[in-house]
Amino acid sequence: MILTVSLPRNAYDVVMERGCLQRAGAYLKLDRKVLVVTDDGVPAEYAAAAASQCGQPSILTVPAGEQSKSFETLQQLLAHMLERDFDRGDCVLAVGGGVVGDLAGFAASMYMRGIDFYNIPTTLLSQVDSSIGGKTAVNFGGIKNTVGAIWQPKRVLVDPDLLKTLPARQISAGLAEALKESLTSDAALFRLFEEDPMAHLEVIIAGSLKIKADVVAKDERETGLRRILNFGHTIGHGIESCQDLSGLYHGECVALGMIPMCAPEVRARLLPVLKKLNLPVRTDLDPERIYEAMHHDKKAQEDGVLCVYVDEIGSCRVEKTPYAALRDKLGILSEEGRQS
Repeated sequence: MILTVSLPRNAYDVVMERGCLQRAGAYLKLDRKVLVVTDDGVPAEYAAAAASQCGQPSILTVPAGEQSKSFETLQQLLAHMLERDFDRGDCVLAVGGGVVGDLAGFAASMYMRGIDFYNIPTTLLSQVDSSIGGKTAVNFGGIKNTVGAIWQPKRVLVDPDLLKTLPARQISAGLAEALKESLTSDAALFRLFEEDPMAHLEVIIAGSLKIKADVVAKDERETGLRRILNFGHTIGHGIESCQDLSGLYHGECVALGMIPMCAPEVRARLLPVLKKLNLPVRTDLDPERIYEAMHHDKKAQEDGVLCVYVDEIGSCRVEKTPYAALRDKLGILSEEGRQS
């Protein structure tokens, strides 16, 4: 499958094909200096396979985890390129999950005011969500994605074969983002989750990519429609900011964040799916700490936050929600989740 993200100035293709990592040189312009960015949680052979198809490759491996989305690691990438005399005709290639993609893409956006960027996502979460759309960032001040840029990749290669090395927990965390897409935009896709998501995995990946590509094409800068992609993220990012206590993956935090933003009848169908995927449905984190972290949400305004709600599966609405109302919703995660 080749899916085009039809932006007026920065259109690009997403290629979804088994084994496409091994044919990256046929899809990407790699006959130049290429900084291949990966992390030590990704099988080393993935970056090596990409590098073997580059004209002048250099591999930089960062530590796995959110701690690598920092100014210090970003500076390492920029210094690496400068020391090797990268110029505006060279490029950055991410081979990894969302952290690697965000970090590498941001470095590409900054180096010499912007060089080419390619993405080969290796986690399910990054394949269905973060690898397209152009959002790049690092964390700052203990808050996720505070500093970043919209920098679209030139092409994305989605290779389902790369998922074979992922632990089951990471597969589940990735499916949470695909589940988000289905709840807001595609009732038929949601029914696949209710049936057997693993049996329909490639269909779910393709369906999620199509939804996100369509939304991004209509609203690249997140001035309207693209806000629906933040479903579950306001509360989810609040939980994730308490990482020292929660120990949850991003997708697991998003799963929790979706629960309070659904109508009761939607929640009744969502909770069994989350349990089937071994995703959390409740948390014992201090609601006040989550509430405080939500004040740093990028969608925050002086008197509230623009939140996404699902009243009926397959459609959604965006509504400004006062902070006090959001605080009240956090109770669902300790009470209703326990009773379900």
